[in-house]
Amino acid sequence: MADNKPEILAKAKAWLTDIFDIDTQKKINNLIENDPKELEESFYKNAAFGTGGMRGIMGVGTNRINRYTLGKNTQGLSNLLKAEFKGEKLKVAIAYDCRNNSKELAQMVAEVFSANGIEVFLFSELRPTPELSFAVKYLDCHAGIVLTASHNPPEYNGYKVYWKDGGQLVPPQDTKLVEIINNLEYDEVKFKAKPELIHSIDKEVDKAFLKASVDNGSFDTPAPAKDDLKIVFTSLHGTASTTNPQVLKKAGYKNVFLVKEQEKPDGEFPTVKSPNPEEPEALKMALSLAEEKNADIVIGTDPDGDRLGVAVRDLNGEMILLNGNQTMLIMTWFLLEQRKKQGKLTNNSFVASTIVSTPMLKNITEAYGAQYHEVLTGFKWIAKLIKDNPDLDFVGGGEESFGYMVGDFVRDKDAVTATLLACEIAAQMKANGSSFYKQLLELYTEYGLYREELISLVKKGIEGEAEIKQMLVDLRENPWKEIDGEKVVLIEDYHTSKAKNLQDKIEEEISIPKSNVLIYYTENGTKIAARPSGTEPKIKFYISVNSELDKIENFDTKNAELADKIKRIKNELQLG
Repeated sequence: MADNKPEILAKAKAWLTDIFDIDTQKKINNLIENDPKELEESFYKNAAFGTGGMRGIMGVGTNRINRYTLGKNTQGLSNLLKAEFKGEKLKVAIAYDCRNNSKELAQMVAEVFSANGIEVFLFSELRPTPELSFAVKYLDCHAGIVLTASHNPPEYNGYKVYWKDGGQLVPPQDTKLVEIINNLEYDEVKFKAKPELIHSIDKEVDKAFLKASVDNGSFDTPAPAKDDLKIVFTSLHGTASTTNPQVLKKAGYKNVFLVKEQEKPDGEFPTVKSPNPEEPEALKMALSLAEEKNADIVIGTDPDGDRLGVAVRDLNGEMILLNGNQTMLIMTWFLLEQRKKQGKLTNNSFVASTIVSTPMLKNITEAYGAQYHEVLTGFKWIAKLIKDNPDLDFVGGGEESFGYMVGDFVRDKDAVTATLLACEIAAQMKANGSSFYKQLLELYTEYGLYREELISLVKKGIEGEAEIKQMLVDLRENPWKEIDGEKVVLIEDYHTSKAKNLQDKIEEEISIPKSNVLIYYTENGTKIAARPSGTEPKIKFYISVNSELDKIENFDTKNAELADKIKRIKNELQLG
């Protein structure tokens, strides 16, 4: 027998009982005999909920995604629903993406819900995450589940929980659910299905969702402008292949070119290293097709269809991939401008973003006289903001990680409607003698030039988790006093809910929920945020720098200066 740690071995042997199937027991015995390292990784902790639910590597064990860990989640959610909605006939909706085992895991989740007497509406085939958010409200369900691991590598899968408002689970229900799950034993999970409670859904919900997407993403673009726009789209082997081309067609866009090699859903993502539209490499085939077709805009979505990458032509006609902050800025500006033209912009109109996104969004929003609200990372907090403020009118909002939400008919980031919105902007700007990119530069001249960069340091496994914790401890105990020659004037610690002004030594309470995030601000407006990822083995650093831009002609020079500044900061703080 391999050299296994006693406490790990004891946890593993608990899975060698009749509660668990024979195949699971065989795999665990193999790990016990031959792979102590993998055994430890699989059992050293219980997989936990993060900013996007539970996400992890598929396999056997308490720290893996499998029928038992997800079955336990589902049993816990069933118990929570019964406690929260006593006496009501409970309903849930379930969707899944293109990942390996997603369909089978979705079926298992449906069976556990049904075994608990809960009516289930299960999509018959894969669907994008925003459609699940829509379906929860459309079908008047109490909760929803999506089986997805977003843009993680092929060995991952995940479990995202939605509440009856269509938003992801937030306090107090999330903490209640975690407590219930932690107190459950695996033999308490009810796996014996009641098939009569499981209903297959598809076309009726699809039709309503596609209509709502077109209604919310269309802004009176003339037909000739639509005809003049050439669009390249790729789903990167994901679920958006089932929706986005239909939405564009329904909205009147005819020149849509699909990357055929990436059109078919495939959990192995064979043509890309990572199915992440944040990375230029993922859109390489789409950019190549754009050159062939002389396209104006390229859009790529992640596997579950909730985030999008946008590439447009710069002033020299070269295709460049915008970052999430840039896309969010121009989308928000456009929505505010449309509301203003329609006379629908009021003091109750509001835009929302996250504490690690660009500060420039606040400048634009407040210049239009709308309210700007900031929340923790993750769209669940934007959805909560909407739910908690029914008297306010949500315009749109996003975050730097390539997610955007247009209005509140979907209560999560939505690459379906955002794809259409991006095309509406591109078509209208081109028809007016401008372009998507040129309009972005115009915003920089009016509201300040901001440049952001995200540094993600991958720290895998047990050692990596400990290293991330220690890095954040060091940042708290030995805070940076100066960054690139600029004095640090404010430190926000969301873990302690304290904002400390280093100039007047005054501490203020931070009103939003606690989170393991630190943000530093310098005297010249440089902003650096640090946080552990909620869904991946990473620690993330978000750098934002800015300067004035007097005219578009000086953009390249000023932008290069800001890029050099970020490079200096990375070297100084050893973030490379």
